[in-house]
Amino acid sequence: MKALLQLTDIRKSFGAVRALKGVSFELFPGEVHALLGENGAGKSTLIKVITGAHLPDGGTLVVAGEEVSNLSPSKARELGIACIYQQPALFPDLTVAENIGLRLKKTGVLHRVRWASQRTQAVELLHRIGAEISPDSEVRSLSMPEQQLVEIACALGSGARIVIMDEPTASLTQKEQHLLFKVVRDLRASGVGVVYISHRLEEIFALADRVTVLRDGESVGTNAVESLTEAQMIKLMVGREVSSIYPPSEGEPREVVLSLKNLGCAASGVTGVTLDVRAGEIVGMAGLVGAGRTELARILFGITPADSGEIYLNGERISISNPREAIARGIAYVPEDRRRHGVILEMPIAHNMTMAIHPKFFPGSILRFKAESLLARDFIRDLGIKAYGPEAPGGSLSGGNQQKVSVARWLATKPKLLILDEPTQGVDVGAKSEIHKIIRGLAKEGLAVLMISSDLPEVLGMSDRVAVMRVGKLVELISKENADAHTVMAAALGTNGKDAA
Repeated sequence: MKALLQLTDIRKSFGAVRALKGVSFELFPGEVHALLGENGAGKSTLIKVITGAHLPDGGTLVVAGEEVSNLSPSKARELGIACIYQQPALFPDLTVAENIGLRLKKTGVLHRVRWASQRTQAVELLHRIGAEISPDSEVRSLSMPEQQLVEIACALGSGARIVIMDEPTASLTQKEQHLLFKVVRDLRASGVGVVYISHRLEEIFALADRVTVLRDGESVGTNAVESLTEAQMIKLMVGREVSSIYPPSEGEPREVVLSLKNLGCAASGVTGVTLDVRAGEIVGMAGLVGAGRTELARILFGITPADSGEIYLNGERISISNPREAIARGIAYVPEDRRRHGVILEMPIAHNMTMAIHPKFFPGSILRFKAESLLARDFIRDLGIKAYGPEAPGGSLSGGNQQKVSVARWLATKPKLLILDEPTQGVDVGAKSEIHKIIRGLAKEGLAVLMISSDLPEVLGMSDRVAVMRVGKLVELISKENADAHTVMAAALGTNGKDAA
């Protein structure tokens, strides 16, 4: 069978940095081919070569049996190559139908827009992937998962023969993930080749036929998925054994740090949350997307203040009306979206780390850059951040190291309670293991940790107790000994007959 896509010895450098050192990769019709590797392994650069965003420095690229040189994004689309990125590239002020129409139709100054057929096409494509989205909705009104589904509809409508999916399930609900898996299998059945990139190994085993692993800019092996175990995949990715992704709990929880009594916020849809979090304890928050977990975190950090119930910190009743008060009280919040609320990519690591304590670190007009650099160096050492120094820009780091910088920013405030929202989303297995060790180490030192995660194995592996939320309520609190996938999901879905904890 002739390959749809064949790359041989692809090389690409950016100055002195060799991003790709000789990658070979092939994709056949009707195949789901997974592409794995740690952050910084070269996956993003390889995608950009395939889609024409980067020209390789060496090697050959063959599409449908024809060697292609000087590939551009427009030429890639003509050749039937489509890429669905983790961050959708849609026009926010246009409707769903208009976005799909723009992506699929060639238009000119005198071209007449056929609105009815454009809308009909959008309806058909959305129906094909099972997306319950109105074609008349403005894209800015859609959630991130809904925008990703629109991107998938665009790729299907373009008749692409090679579809690249870059972390497509990172922000999808469980229902939407099932829809995506069905779409991927339908594409495979129709002869389309799918390049599937994900850090979630369970997805690779569920969907992929073969897997190619990149490490340090090189392809280190292509194997049938059925011939590998999870441990073997991880070893190929990181070049070493990862003995435990979830380090064991150490020590016993101590005094109660945070106590919530019937806490609620009408604007956030959160009602009647009662929960204690102790020093030295990790409480994992589970639930489906939209269950109210992030909304609760925003209440505790004063972004959307509570309008009912009580908050106690170390036994003292407090009110939190804004983030400044939360920080002053010893509450730190590492948000879910690193791009918008985490690391400022253009800013040096040192500045990123001191942002939350800027008034204390730079009182008045005194500039303490040496002290800032020393603090940053301590965090770089203690958290194992891979960077050439405190002056390195945030954007030069891998996703896992950016997440460590976000954690460092809030550790600099010396908090009593650390709230982590999706702490390992979008990072590779090696970085995930390192972040888990950091979280466990912080708990061992006496920090109270509230960890929100949509990754159920992470919740089960890291939590001392699991708090399950559904429709804005805390519906069950489960001990580590009694927590398993079935119990947690039953509570999240409301199928266990229990209404409250």
